[in-house]
Amino acid sequence: MTAVTSEPTRRLGAPPDPGLLDPAERLSVEELRTLQLERLQWTLRHAYDNVPHYRAAFDAAGVHPDDCRELADLARFPTTSKADLRDNYPFGMFAVPQDQVRRVHASSGTTGRPTVVGYTERDIDTWATVMARSIRAAGGLPGDKLHNAYGYGLFTGGLGAHYGAEKLGCTVIPISGGMTPRQVQLITDFEPRVIMVTPSYMLTVIDEFEKQGLDPRASSLEIGIFGAEPWTEQMRREMEERAGIHAVDIYGLSEVMGPGVAQECVETKDGLHVWEDHFYPEVIDPLTGEVLPDGEQGELVFTSLTKEAMPVIRYRTRDLTRLLPGTARPGMRRMEKITGRTDDMIILRGVNLFPTQIEEIVLRTPGLSPHFALELTTRGRMDHLTARVEARPDCPAERRPIAAAEVTQAVKDTVGTSIEVVVVDPETLARSMGKLKRLYDLRDRA
Repeated sequence: MTAVTSEPTRRLGAPPDPGLLDPAERLSVEELRTLQLERLQWTLRHAYDNVPHYRAAFDAAGVHPDDCRELADLARFPTTSKADLRDNYPFGMFAVPQDQVRRVHASSGTTGRPTVVGYTERDIDTWATVMARSIRAAGGLPGDKLHNAYGYGLFTGGLGAHYGAEKLGCTVIPISGGMTPRQVQLITDFEPRVIMVTPSYMLTVIDEFEKQGLDPRASSLEIGIFGAEPWTEQMRREMEERAGIHAVDIYGLSEVMGPGVAQECVETKDGLHVWEDHFYPEVIDPLTGEVLPDGEQGELVFTSLTKEAMPVIRYRTRDLTRLLPGTARPGMRRMEKITGRTDDMIILRGVNLFPTQIEEIVLRTPGLSPHFALELTTRGRMDHLTARVEARPDCPAERRPIAAAEVTQAVKDTVGTSIEVVVVDPETLARSMGKLKRLYDLRDRA
C-alpha cells in the first residue's frame, strides 16, 4: 500500500488554484445575485406554466411569477413540502413531457409512496457539474481514483457521486455499500485517493482495516467525502486521526437534486458552501414560515434555479441550520452542519426511516398490536434502532419470535436498513395522553 505523507496534507490545506474553479465560483456577491434573480424568474414561470400543483398553489396564495422583481419577493410564494410531492405521485410534479425525462430517482415514503424526482439530459449534466465542483472543493483532482461506496439504485447518492467524479476526470471504483472486507481489499489493491461514503460506514471500514491487521493510515486514501447522515466534529477528528485523511462534509437531498447541493471546502472545513448559482437557500422560522436573516438558525428551504424536469419552489427540507458568509468561496454563502430536523424522520446509517413505515409493517403482521415504541441508541459508534412492539392478547408465545423476524425482514426489504425488533407483553408500553411519542432518542451525546 502507498504510505500517506505530509505533502498531500500541505497541498490540500492550501487555497485552490483559481484557474481550476468554475466561473460561478469566482462571481462576486453582486454578480451572483443578478444571476440568481434571472434564473429564479425563469424557474417560477417554468413551474407555473407546466406544473398544475404550482399553478394552483400560486393562485391560492395570490401571487404570480411576474410578481418576483427582486430576490426578496420569493418570500411571498408558498412553500413546498414532502407531502406535496407524495400527493402528486408519481410524476405530477414534472414540468416536461415524459419523453424528455432521462432518469428517475425516488426516496422511501411513509405510506408506501416514495417521493419521485426526474431529470432531463441537461439536469443530469448540471448535477454532474455541481458534484464535480464538490469533489474538487473537497480536494479531489482529475486523474484521482475515487472509491464510491454510496448505494446505487433509486437512491441518489451512488449515481450522483459517480457522474460527478467522472465529470471531474476521476477514475471511479463503483463498489457501492456492504461487503466490508472487500471494501478494504479493493482500497488496498486499487489504491484510490478519494472515498465517498456515509461517515458511520467509514468507521466500519476503518475497523475492518484494523481487524485485518492493517494500518488504515498507511492506505492510499487522503480524502473522505461524507454525507447522507449528520455527523459531528468529534467523528471528523476520529476519522482523520485513525485513517490519516481529510474528512469533509457534503450535503444534498433527492427532492432538490441529490448530493452536491452544498459542499465543505477542504482548506477551511468551516461549513458547507451552497452552490448558489443552482440552488437558492432560505432559512425560515419552522412555525411561522417567516424568512430569517442570515446568521439565525431555522429550517432550511431551497428553490432550484436551473432544474428543467422537476423545479422545486421553496422546498422545506426540515433540516435545521443557519446561513453564514462565504469563506473559501466568498461569493457563496455557507450553511452550518445540520443540527437536527423539524420532523420525526430518523436517519439510520444513511437511510431515511419514518415511524409510520414501521407502523405499516407492524399492523400487517399477525399477532402484533398497533402499540410500539422506537428506541434510538448508540452501540459502539453506530446508531442502533430497537422497535418494541406489544403482542396482541391472543398471540401465542411461540408466535412472538416469528413475528419479530417478519418485521425485521420487512423493514430491511422495504426501507433498506436493519433494526432490532422485540415483541413484549400486552399493556407494557406507555400510553400517550396527548401527542403520540413514538421515538425515544437515547443516544450517547458525549
